[in-house]
Amino acid sequence: MNKSVRIITDLDGSKIALINDIRFKSRKGINWNEIEWYLKEYIGEYFEIAETSEKIYIGSDFPDEFSHSNDTKGLKGANMKAKANITPAIGELIQIASDKSEYPDYSNKYGAKAKFGWYRHNTRFGIPVYDEEGNLERYNIFEARMLVRCDADGKLYLYDLVRTKKETSKPHEQ
Repeated sequence: MNKSVRIITDLDGSKIALINDIRFKSRKGINWNEIEWYLKEYIGEYFEIAETSEKIYIGSDFPDEFSHSNDTKGLKGANMKAKANITPAIGELIQIASDKSEYPDYSNKYGAKAKFGWYRHNTRFGIPVYDEEGNLERYNIFEARMLVRCDADGKLYLYDLVRTKKETSKPHEQ
């Protein structure tokens, strides 16, 4: 796994991926094409969900969907910055995913790409907040829904991370 990401357990026993490598510092002007290019490095890899021991593969559709989906286009401010900065932690976010739920492919919209339906998992991550001198102040904690499609080949593929939202609970102190 990635050295710039650390998995911790909060007081409730839930896992959080703390991301230390912030590539996109601004809340405006994020270059989603650059993010798509970066995510292409993951194609062909797989990561295992610790809770279910399921292998989640990264298919060729993931980088484009993650970077240009309606969910991504609708993000603003801190939530947009957070989604942009989870790119180095894809493996860890899959590893700590929890609360699996199943959904059918309504109206057969995706055909063979989701022949056996969809799964959704919750995942959480932290983005560092620095003071004026560049010292780590705290982590803002976010949650996201991981969309996984069950392909005609029977494999599970990461499709997107959606509903990225900052938690309103107390931020994690360093």
